[in-house]
Amino acid sequence: MLLAKIQRFTIVVLAGMLVIVVLLSTAHLGVLIGEEIWKTPRFLIPVEGLLDIFGYFLLVLIGAELLETLRAYLKQDVIHVRVVLEVALIAMARKAIIAEPASASSWELFGVAALILALAVAFYFERRTDKEQTRAQTEARTEA
Repeated sequence: MLLAKIQRFTIVVLAGMLVIVVLLSTAHLGVLIGEEIWKTPRFLIPVEGLLDIFGYFLLVLIGAELLETLRAYLKQDVIHVRVVLEVALIAMARKAIIAEPASASSWELFGVAALILALAVAFYFERRTDKEQTRAQTEARTEA
């Protein structure tokens, strides 16, 4: 009982700190976009700037998805596999976007590609299982 209360308190504190980090990161992303827009030539963002912005945007999105994971955990005491897979896919997409092919080894790039493929397959099977469960529940309700 005490351990469960400590665990719940810890999750609430983590969620609060994550909210602060996501808000500050969102503000920093806005500043980063503003700086890129005001550099000369104005309103034209170079590719390097776009890659920085997209990478940071995905980082903020990862934080938002982690908040969703903590919220679901607090509500149901269960970590949802789909949300974890989504966070992992976003993180790997971010890695693929910001990776410099010239400086990364071929093994590193191969590893990122393999991880993205494995996560995509896991996400596909998780969604497929979820759809089958929903279909079975719907059929059970219509039969009753």
